[in-house]
Amino acid sequence: MKILVALAFLAIVISLVTALLFMMRSPPEDGQPRPKGSMATALAFRIGLSVVLFACVLLSWKMGWIQPTGIPAGA
Repeated sequence: MKILVALAFLAIVISLVTALLFMMRSPPEDGQPRPKGSMATALAFRIGLSVVLFACVLLSWKMGWIQPTGIPAGA
């Protein structure tokens, strides 16, 4: 489970870096406009991955596959 969460987090970060690269890329020299929607698509993909990861972690907790650790309730 830890490996899947780490891979999903890595995919989220890669998608964020991809959006940054689309944003920072200079326009072509021949005056052609950049393809529109590339950055928005990468960011939408990142949001979708984040929502799916959160839902999977929540489902795993409800099914008992993972147990919360950390500060005990009421401490």
